[in-house]
Amino acid sequence: MAELSIADIIDASCVNLHMKASTKDEVIREMADMFYKAGNISSLEEFIQDVYLRESEGATGLGDRVAIPHGKSNAVVKTSVAVGRCDCDIEWETIGEGPSRLFIMFAVNSRDKSKLVSLLAEVAVALCDEETVKALFLCEHASEVIALLNKEGR
Repeated sequence: MAELSIADIIDASCVNLHMKASTKDEVIREMADMFYKAGNISSLEEFIQDVYLRESEGATGLGDRVAIPHGKSNAVVKTSVAVGRCDCDIEWETIGEGPSRLFIMFAVNSRDKSKLVSLLAEVAVALCDEETVKALFLCEHASEVIALLNKEGR
């Protein structure tokens, strides 16, 4: 099977640039709900439990107000990514400093460990580009987010 890229696993139904969340739990639940409504996960609660399992293993906040929560779960029907942005700061365990406002969540089936590593690396490269991060905080349409994460030539 060919390697997946971000372009293969993100669509507008899993992008919310004005999330209602005001706590970490609300962020995780709101983003997991996007996956559930898109048919990418079969069990909301099982997936959320697996995201919390990963959160317990170490920080997923990167600093610069960005976090990449993720979960490997048997509840994942289709490997996918969701992007959410909050208008308020969310306290988040981070390897950098400060709270988070931009969240990129991955849903990967437990059998597909190598996919998760590959996708995390692809997003990490995008997030190393200061201009891309700035643009992710300013854009107002899902199509802009998708284009930024799929930018060629990084």
